[in-house]
Amino acid sequence: MISRWGTAKGAVRGVAAGPPVTYGLIALCFAIFVISPVSGLNPAHGLGDALLAAQSDYFERWGVIPAQLLTGSPRALLTPLTALFIHGSWLHLLGNMLFLYVFGAMAEERLGRAEFALFYLGAGYVALLAYALANPESRQTLVGASGAISAVLGAFLYLFPKARVTSLFPFLFFLPLRFPAWVVLIFWFVLQWLAARNAGSGPGVAYLAHLAGFSAGFLYAWARFGRGTRVKSSAAATEGESKP
Repeated sequence: MISRWGTAKGAVRGVAAGPPVTYGLIALCFAIFVISPVSGLNPAHGLGDALLAAQSDYFERWGVIPAQLLTGSPRALLTPLTALFIHGSWLHLLGNMLFLYVFGAMAEERLGRAEFALFYLGAGYVALLAYALANPESRQTLVGASGAISAVLGAFLYLFPKARVTSLFPFLFFLPLRFPAWVVLIFWFVLQWLAARNAGSGPGVAYLAHLAGFSAGFLYAWARFGRGTRVKSSAAATEGESKP
C-alpha cells in the first residue's frame, strides 16, 4: 500500500529547512548498515562462510535476545537501544527509513528536537521490551527501528487524524483512494494485530513490537498534548509506504 499524506501548513513551514534529528537518525542507520557485515560492502568481514559467521555474531552482539534481556545484565539491557540502528537487509533498512523520513518530520516539528529524539529512543525500547516480556524464552534475535517508527505512526494518528491520505491498495488493483489518516493508520494497526495473533514462534516479523510501539506513541501524544492540539487543515503532501 503506497500512500500520499496531506500535511499541516504550519508543520510544512516548520520543517522546510529539514528536521535535523530525523535526518540524523536516517544517516546514522545508513552509515551503520554500510559498514556492517550485513551490507556485504565491507571487505573486512570476508566472504562466504566467514561473512555469514560475521553476520550472525553481529546480530547476537547488537540485537535483542529476549531470554538474555530479561536476565537484567547491563549489556543485555542496552541492546534495545543498539538494535534500533541495526537492520537485517537492504529492504528492511530502506522500508524503515522511508517511513521515518515521511512521518518523522512532522513528529519532530510538534515535539521539538530533543523531545523527539528521546521519544524515538524511549518508544523503541518499550516496543522491544514488550516483545521480550511476551516471549521470555525466545532466543530469536530482534533488530530494526520498526518499533520506534510504529510509535511515530501512533503519535501521527493522534496529532494529525484528518490529514488526507491517497492510498494504492494492491488487492484493489492499485486504485487511488483517499482516506483520512485515522482510517489508514487504524487499518494498519488492525493488520498488525491480526498478524501478531497468527504469528508462530519461529523467525519472522515482531508484529507485537509494532503494536506496542504504535500504542506507546499514541498514548504519549495523548498525554503530552491532550485535546485541542490536532492539526486539521491539509496542504502539500509527501510520499511513502504504508507499513514499516
